[in-house]
Amino acid sequence: MIVITYIGIILAVILVAFVIELLIVALCPGVSAKKQYLAKRMQPQNAGNNRPGNRKDVSFKVAGDSISAWLYLPENLSSPVPCIVMGHGLGGIKNMALDSYAVRFQEAGMAVLAFDYRHLGDSDGQPRQLIWIPYQLQDYAAAIEYARGLKEIDPAKIALWGTSLSGGHVIVTAARDNRIACVSTQCPLLEGSAMYQQLHRVSIKYVLGMIAHGQRDLVRSWLRLSPHKIPLVGKPGTIAIMADTDAWNAFEELASDDFVNEACARIGIRMDKYRPTNQVDKIRCPVLLQVCDRDVALPLRVVEKTADRLGGLAEVIHYPIGHFDIYRGCNFETAVNDQIAFFRKHLLKA
Repeated sequence: MIVITYIGIILAVILVAFVIELLIVALCPGVSAKKQYLAKRMQPQNAGNNRPGNRKDVSFKVAGDSISAWLYLPENLSSPVPCIVMGHGLGGIKNMALDSYAVRFQEAGMAVLAFDYRHLGDSDGQPRQLIWIPYQLQDYAAAIEYARGLKEIDPAKIALWGTSLSGGHVIVTAARDNRIACVSTQCPLLEGSAMYQQLHRVSIKYVLGMIAHGQRDLVRSWLRLSPHKIPLVGKPGTIAIMADTDAWNAFEELASDDFVNEACARIGIRMDKYRPTNQVDKIRCPVLLQVCDRDVALPLRVVEKTADRLGGLAEVIHYPIGHFDIYRGCNFETAVNDQIAFFRKHLLKA
């Protein structure tokens, strides 16, 4: 009995110490991460082409906030057409290369709805630069319902396109919505815990710093205080959600002049809880998995497990490139052509 009492006291002391640590981290003044500015460009650098396409600005509501989107429709519409719903990856917005994919799908005879998540880009939502996975999944679901309600769209032929973080979103969304016709996901984040496999590439100082910044932002949100933000992308060795040379170079090339290189830091300690693979068994539609073989965030074992669980629904294509290479140049051309072939097969054939 005495031992149990001592254990209870020790656990209580640990809990109190942890709460005190969280409050100190959240409320200590003057804590910030150095801002990092991407090179300014006059025009967005699209992945593969600069054709603007025939699009119009549209919007729809989620929890009272307005979602900004682009709707691409094929020319000479005579009957409702399939529609591909697109959201970007971690911290990305629709004018970071989504138009390059959308135009290609439009030219192939399909409609596209590309949107900004709440809190990012041209969409509403406070605080700004919040990347919160449950909200983004709600945004995908709302975008699908909006597309299904358009007279130009065939509601039975809604497809999903995702990349990186949204590559996981489209898996979860298809698992929740059995009316989805097919899913294309490139370099997808299928298990957030895979980020731990990258710890050997960074210093313990970076890891502890990210934990502290993430805790500060999360606890401040609980206390209804202003958010704590850090750079979304940064140079190696700095504090950023993605402190990586490849990420920095890709964002410098793809981001527009008005891109805000910030993110609420809480996502840095919540990403590992995201496991789209847990939802795979519920999917009932074809899935294209485009795998960048040099992508440290998508271990081969995760791809193999996902494909095995999808069985005959899975189509897996490997590319001998890194995570960010798929957005640019000949790699973009190869990947987008594979996507077009997949969508034609499942959306346009009777």
